[in-house]
Amino acid sequence: MWQVEDLLRANDLMIEKVKASLVEPYGLEEPAASELLQWYEGLIEMMRSEGVKEHGHLQINRNVIINLTDLHLRLLKSPKAPFYSAAYYKALPFIVEFRTKSEGREKGEIENCFDALYMLWLMKIQKRAVNEETLKAAAEIGKFISMLSFYYKEEEEGRLDLESVE
Repeated sequence: MWQVEDLLRANDLMIEKVKASLVEPYGLEEPAASELLQWYEGLIEMMRSEGVKEHGHLQINRNVIINLTDLHLRLLKSPKAPFYSAAYYKALPFIVEFRTKSEGREKGEIENCFDALYMLWLMKIQKRAVNEETLKAAAEIGKFISMLSFYYKEEEEGRLDLESVE
């Protein structure tokens, strides 16, 4: 979603530009094209009303980060998720290093992870050089976030039980 926010900003939050660059190139049939355009229109309206026209994230995206952070803390406390804790502690030095080098000092660890992965993705699409250390850090952070995402989906589908003892 951060990419979508940036794409909408790159199109000046103007629906005609969004239509030309983000909808028409896909050659979608109706009603899919109209539905996609309406989705973008809704996001543009939210970005305007929430004051994130130039930077920042929509509340719906911040809510996901809040929910992921809550789940992260519960997973760390749970004896049922030892592999999750191991992945987190393996990624932690890289998370701390990224936070120190970036503007993420006020952000939580989970948001910093997303920032790091998004930054790497941007560097790759801009064809900028990425050193081995950064790739290693991103790989560890990516494994950790992938595991968190798996547990998040499990929880969303009602299949995650961190409370009961077997």
